Amino acid sequence: MQTSLLFLGSIGTTEILVILFIVLLLFGAKKIPELARGLGRGIREFKDATKEIKKNIEEEVQEKR
Repeated sequence: MQTSLLFLGSIGTTEILVILFIVLLLFGAKKIPELARGLGRGIREFKDATKEIKKNIEEEVQEKR
């Protein structure tokens, strides 16, 4: 299984496991859930903001018609 990421090229399962292991060593098992929750909140806020912008643009287009 190989995954192609824009900035990493092609990486395989072994490379992903090594990266996850390094993250585990750096942050510890207790910190990883906190980091994941923070990342999830950030992604959710970004999605909400893009939906709001899209909605505003669509409303402007409807008003101009």
